[in-house]
Amino acid sequence: MTAFIKRNAAVLSAVLVAAAAICPAQTLRPDPDDPGTIADFLTTYEKSVAMIMTVRQDFDYVTPWKKLPMSRGVGTGFVIDGHRILTNAHNVANARYIEVIKQYEARRYPAKVEFVGHDCDLALLTVDDASFFNDTVPLSFGSLPQVNSTVHTCGFPVGGRQLSITEGVVSRIEYGTYSHTQAHTHIIVQTDAAINPGNSGGPVLQDGKVVGVAFQGLQSADNIGYMIPTTVIDHFLNDVKSGTYDGFGTTGFTTFDGLHNPAYKAYLGVPAEATGVVVTEVVRGGTAEGILQKGDVLTRIDDFNIDNDGMIRIYGLRLEYAEAIDRKQLGETVEIEFYRDGKPKTAKLQVALNAPVLAWARQYDQEPKYRIYAGLTFVTVSRNFLESWGRNWPSEIPFSLRYLFMHANYLIDDPNRREFVVISEILPDEVNAYAGGFKNQVVETVNGMAINALADLQLAFDTDIDGYWIVRFMNNDSPMIIDAQKARRGHDDLLRRYHVPTASN
Repeated sequence: MTAFIKRNAAVLSAVLVAAAAICPAQTLRPDPDDPGTIADFLTTYEKSVAMIMTVRQDFDYVTPWKKLPMSRGVGTGFVIDGHRILTNAHNVANARYIEVIKQYEARRYPAKVEFVGHDCDLALLTVDDASFFNDTVPLSFGSLPQVNSTVHTCGFPVGGRQLSITEGVVSRIEYGTYSHTQAHTHIIVQTDAAINPGNSGGPVLQDGKVVGVAFQGLQSADNIGYMIPTTVIDHFLNDVKSGTYDGFGTTGFTTFDGLHNPAYKAYLGVPAEATGVVVTEVVRGGTAEGILQKGDVLTRIDDFNIDNDGMIRIYGLRLEYAEAIDRKQLGETVEIEFYRDGKPKTAKLQVALNAPVLAWARQYDQEPKYRIYAGLTFVTVSRNFLESWGRNWPSEIPFSLRYLFMHANYLIDDPNRREFVVISEILPDEVNAYAGGFKNQVVETVNGMAINALADLQLAFDTDIDGYWIVRFMNNDSPMIIDAQKARRGHDDLLRRYHVPTASN
């Protein structure tokens, strides 16, 4: 895991952290009388598990022309076929420089990110110096482990230079939130094997094969760690075969388990023997729009019947129905069955990202965009921007932004809406002396032109109305009035005064 201290970490009711410290690591020694695979692993693959050292620099989403201080982190990765190293995305997110080190060696090899999937917390690294791989053997992958079976987690916990292997038992396999983005959900495998800072990205072994990648722990409980299973790893590796990483598809709609109530089932006209979930919202612009609608009852996806808890039987497990879509690559289709007004229907859905306008996920490796006019810094509303309020951001952000974050899909009345734009910071000047009350409010129009994305500002501010810039905001009847000529004349001087290198990015 990357042992970074994040200035603005989010708080969840049950806090998941990337390979959080759970319990002290215990290094297992090979037992020559034990016919198991640990001794074999150490003999064959010891050099194939590497320490990853990263220099990271995060972005400032309030004053985006700045960067936050650099920090260093340590994680783990392991060699797979094709002279590649598989690790966690959070080990290399916002990385400026990466090095990999093998067991018992002092030499550090510079590495680069070849592919990264932040939505599944996986990344592939390459090493320019091919000699790194001379004494390594690629690890191979197994299948989903069984509950109550034994696994071994490998890595370099808490900065140690000695490879550590800890033993644990698989206690649960379910759907869960991946802490790296705080929004994406996939299958997670729970184990009581020690997963400490530094373990992230390390292989979890069973019968000599990789059955998962260690990646996070649960802060509020002892001896609970999680690994990314091979179902997710396989999807990631198959995705990048095209030369790009596209990501995991999402449903494009939300549901609730209303059919537990017989009266509600009867009200919807669903047969008594049918099971499923009720659609509550469809993402605007998503692939389900125009196919599903609020009040539909989804009963089946492909060959998987959905029960009243929203679960399906798959891989010999009972998991959320979203796995039927998660297992597909973007562009593929699934067949759905549902009831509408008591009548059965079928349709095909294309698997797509179906990202909402205001995404709940943290973003990485993307320099934030901004525009500055009259000393007013305009940015896009994002999870990263909202987290600038600090660890307790869900309760600290202005109510209007909290409501926007939770209900943005309902607030979109323009099909051209691509982003929500706010004023994040004001560089004080005579021209904006009375604009403070508009900070952190969502921009609706500038000079009568709708602002559906940050890029719309340039054309809007190129004009004026009788010499003024007139900016209107969502749910606010009072406009902000700026002297356009004065703002234009003083623009370059204002940027120099505040050491802003450029007015846009």
